[in-house]
Amino acid sequence: MAARPEPEASTHRLLDQGEIIGLRTARGADAWRGLGFAAPPVGDLRWRAPRPVPAHDGVYAALESPDRCAQISNGYDTHLEPGQLIGGEDCLYLDLYAPPDARGRDLPVMVFIHGGANTWGYAAQYDASQLALDQDVIVAVIQYRLGPLGWFAHPALRADAQMPQDAAANFALLDQIAALAWVQDNIAVFGGDARRVTIFGESAGGQNVLALMASPLADGLFHRAISQSGSMRSVSLARAEGTQALPVSVLNEVAGLEAAARFAGANAPATALRAAAVDTIFAAYGEADMPRVIEDGVSLMEGGMRAAFADPARQFVPLITGSNRDESRLYLAFDPEFTKTTFGVIRNRREPARYVANGDIGARLWRLDGVDDAANRLVASGHDRVWAYRFDWDEGGTLLFTDTAALLGAAHTMELPFVFNDFTILYGDIGKVLFTEANADGRQAVADAMGAYWGGFAHAGDPNAGGSARLDWPVWQSGGRLMRFDTPESGAPEILTGQDDWDRLPAEVLANEDITAADRCAIADVAVMRDVAAGEAMRAALGCAPAP
Repeated sequence: MAARPEPEASTHRLLDQGEIIGLRTARGADAWRGLGFAAPPVGDLRWRAPRPVPAHDGVYAALESPDRCAQISNGYDTHLEPGQLIGGEDCLYLDLYAPPDARGRDLPVMVFIHGGANTWGYAAQYDASQLALDQDVIVAVIQYRLGPLGWFAHPALRADAQMPQDAAANFALLDQIAALAWVQDNIAVFGGDARRVTIFGESAGGQNVLALMASPLADGLFHRAISQSGSMRSVSLARAEGTQALPVSVLNEVAGLEAAARFAGANAPATALRAAAVDTIFAAYGEADMPRVIEDGVSLMEGGMRAAFADPARQFVPLITGSNRDESRLYLAFDPEFTKTTFGVIRNRREPARYVANGDIGARLWRLDGVDDAANRLVASGHDRVWAYRFDWDEGGTLLFTDTAALLGAAHTMELPFVFNDFTILYGDIGKVLFTEANADGRQAVADAMGAYWGGFAHAGDPNAGGSARLDWPVWQSGGRLMRFDTPESGAPEILTGQDDWDRLPAEVLANEDITAADRCAIADVAVMRDVAAGEAMRAALGCAPAP
């Protein structure tokens, strides 16, 4: 068992909620871990908007990251059996990292929203010490309610609202807004500038960044945004509740009314919903999916991000949005249809050409949704401070028969250690295979470049700020223009032009002999998940019959 960290006297601070003391991290940053930003959402506060954090007596030792929000363990929890309910409801805390001389300096603030499909993830995965030190910023890593505790639509909860925000369905989004409000109220004590707050997130965290940009409740709480491998996906309130039929290819989804009937009985009042045991709530979904990022009319309006970004009347903060070249390989690598294993260890691809072809199309769908479509909508509606990127680093190492460069390439999540400039985060033991002495110089060059652009953006709202020697990163324009991040040996960083197109994808899929008929329909299902209208058109073009 690891020894409890020692408090650092110079980190003593006085907040409205009470006195706190933090620690000095191994990398030399000041840190305060497990700071509450809202009251625990338990009992009658379950499925309500977050309430103010209560005051505490004495000096709170902010030395350890919080327990994770309730979630189901999965294959990425390498030290846990998948399928276990872990964490708890008392989880609305953040970890804060700052340079040791930050006090009184009005430094920019970066608030990180973790990924994990909005059902998994936690603050302790991300040590932001090096990012804070390198870029002279303060970094907050926040937690938020996950799965059915964070995304849940039910008419009984709306009827029982004590305040307008209680009638929302995106309780996780409200948690993120509460964390941003806490930053506004408290960050000056740590040396932060509440007028220069950048939100950044990856995967579901990137999706939430885009949702916060579209949410009227978040206006004024942040001033720039970075979406890494994000998405504009959202679902209607009727679909989330279960009063609207699902798209024909989306059948494995349990909506709010059905889930509530399973864990509290049909027509249960709000009191019964809030009294249900956490394990019975999660068990109500089984292996099924659940609606997340809901157009609830409170935190996110009808039409979601797509409608908001096309609205010339709305004001938006500057945005960096991007994706990884091989996003989908992270999932193909764990799919026995595509990979062979020995003793439970991934060994290699079954059919390399098929593997690459499916991975390429999956990554293009990701980019279409979260990068090209988002950027085009914003620019077309008059919001021109948008920058886009593609992350290409694919030089992971080899262990026995497992070649991570071929298996993962520039897969989903791969950019995170580069952004945080910490190659020990997130990946655990596999990181020792991915990040080797042989690739150290090249990957450090990529990390330095990305960090400088991210830092410039946090400081001034422009990724080119503070770096006259760096390649100029132009804003997005119609037709596509984005930065490619990779090693100098590959010719990067460099500017790419061109954009993808929903309309041409079906013909390219049909023409690719390495994509089977079954693969085509699986690709169409992913397209429906990302954009229902475009995905259903692709499904028809690929000759995939509606799901029974």
